[in-house]
Amino acid sequence: MSIWISQHLQAVRSAFGKLAAQPAASMLNMLVIGIALSLPLGGYVLLANLQGVATRFSLEPQMSIFLTPGALVTERDALEKRLMADERVSAVRFVSREAALSGLKKTEGIAEVIAALNENPLPDAFVVKLRDVEPRHLEALAEDLRKRAGVGHVQADSDWAKRLAALIEIGRLGIVLLSALLATGMVAVTFNTIRLQVLTQREEIELARLLGATDAYIRRPFYYLGALQGIAGGCIGLLILAGGLVMLNRGVRALSETYGSGFQFAFPMGADALAVTLFAGALGWLGAYQSVSIYLRAARPR
Repeated sequence: MSIWISQHLQAVRSAFGKLAAQPAASMLNMLVIGIALSLPLGGYVLLANLQGVATRFSLEPQMSIFLTPGALVTERDALEKRLMADERVSAVRFVSREAALSGLKKTEGIAEVIAALNENPLPDAFVVKLRDVEPRHLEALAEDLRKRAGVGHVQADSDWAKRLAALIEIGRLGIVLLSALLATGMVAVTFNTIRLQVLTQREEIELARLLGATDAYIRRPFYYLGALQGIAGGCIGLLILAGGLVMLNRGVRALSETYGSGFQFAFPMGADALAVTLFAGALGWLGAYQSVSIYLRAARPR
């Protein structure tokens, strides 16, 4: 066990030595990896924050049913019973015209307009929460309610929220595709970097083989070199993301304050940041594995 640990420590020291021997080239490779990671990571962070905002609003299908000004109490009661009996309806709330006017008066800038009116212009209404059913079923329910006596207008209030959720889902799919493409590019960058290292040390590798070194012993330093480049690139990607969010939040803060909100884009912390770094290291390891394996397979005596 101690020999195994010693061999891995030696491989790690060798990997650090290779990085230190070519600092400019190593830094450029890490920067390329960091930039490649920062693009999908930035998109993921923006989507995660926007999704958090979206969840503050109900995505549950909802309808507002406005009664006609002359609707009778019997018509209102019949409509309420009809709604309560419908299996597509999960909850029904009646909002009287007086309650609606009282709530509207609390809205800034509207109270003066309301005070100038001689009568209440608002109708009685039902706010209906619906079960998550297919759009065609919801439209059928709305069409049926429009034909009921005493109903003046039927409005689906949460269509915009469903559209927002659909847009976020499309954005998430785009981020996944972009991540896959850039991860492939990162593996290719590491592959070429390790390939150059292997070709540079070709004579050393052949000599080590003649002295009895196994393929695992030869591979190990290059694996750690790829992983270290990936981890360093992941850290650079997080730094790029942090700098971008700082600049972006300056404008976002000014905009959110006009709405009385303190919303800002949050930087991924803790486990998320660690996962990004380890993922970058794993991609670097994979690129090194592919590169060294191809060389050793080609150089193996036939």
